Amino acid sequence: MSLLVVGSVAFDDLETPFGKQENILGGSASYFSLSASHFHPVQVVAVVGEDFGSAQERVFEGRPIDLRGLVRKPGRSFHWKGSYDFDLDEATTLDTQLNVFQDFHPVLPEAYRSASYVFLGNIDPVLQLDVVNQLIQRPRWIALDTMDYWIQGSREALERVLREVDILLVNEGEARALSGEHNLLKIYKKIQALGPKILVVKRGEHGAMLLSPEGMFATPAFPLEDVFDPTGAGDTFAGGFLGYLAAKKSTDVATLKHAILTGVIMASFTVERFGTQCLEIVTEHDIKRRMKAFSDIIRVDGL
Repeated sequence: MSLLVVGSVAFDDLETPFGKQENILGGSASYFSLSASHFHPVQVVAVVGEDFGSAQERVFEGRPIDLRGLVRKPGRSFHWKGSYDFDLDEATTLDTQLNVFQDFHPVLPEAYRSASYVFLGNIDPVLQLDVVNQLIQRPRWIALDTMDYWIQGSREALERVLREVDILLVNEGEARALSGEHNLLKIYKKIQALGPKILVVKRGEHGAMLLSPEGMFATPAFPLEDVFDPTGAGDTFAGGFLGYLAAKKSTDVATLKHAILTGVIMASFTVERFGTQCLEIVTEHDIKRRMKAFSDIIRVDGL
């Protein structure tokens, strides 16, 4: 079984109350693949420019990450600049340079077209649907991320691709914007009607929630002393979530719950440093130790 991500590989300039970093690796496909590769091999489809060199490529080396779908084009890579205030809830975009990403039209290599698990990162829904149409067989799961920009500006195209999707991963604000509802149970019914059977709501420092035909599951975030940068936490979560599902080759509700917890743990590493820096050094031992600690925190016996 193969796991495919289609998204961005980018450079970020980040400023938070705890520091500043420039030209560091970012992008949805970067965070997703570095996270998911701890559990299952990943195939990456994205585009980069001439400024993506050997130093950036080394971040992916030595991991089960297939970069045959990473297209290199003349010009510069997608570059985003953002800042956060002390609550770290939402980034303020200071500058966005699409560069080679502006004309990105993902083309799946032949070896990628039979993927069993697919994550459609936050790109134009027209392109997301085009990716689905390139697949030669129905994947076991198709998961999708989106944002307010597409919800408000490309609603029809988004609804077309949602009809092909099994899992929608969004934050609470995006779920409300898409559904027109405030209550999560009502939100889930509206989103189900659009196509996805499963809704995963990313709640940042408050954890995550799973809503499925078999019921609900909610988990807190892993408590941390130091949070430096929340950029990419949602894509890291998605990587842990889908990487775990692909590894277990199961889609029952118990596995979905464990996948949610795995996503939360992986996201907790990302926010402890800037960009992908923590994901680049985290080990299997670190993950298992944190999972054990998290299990002890959330366990309730005899309830």
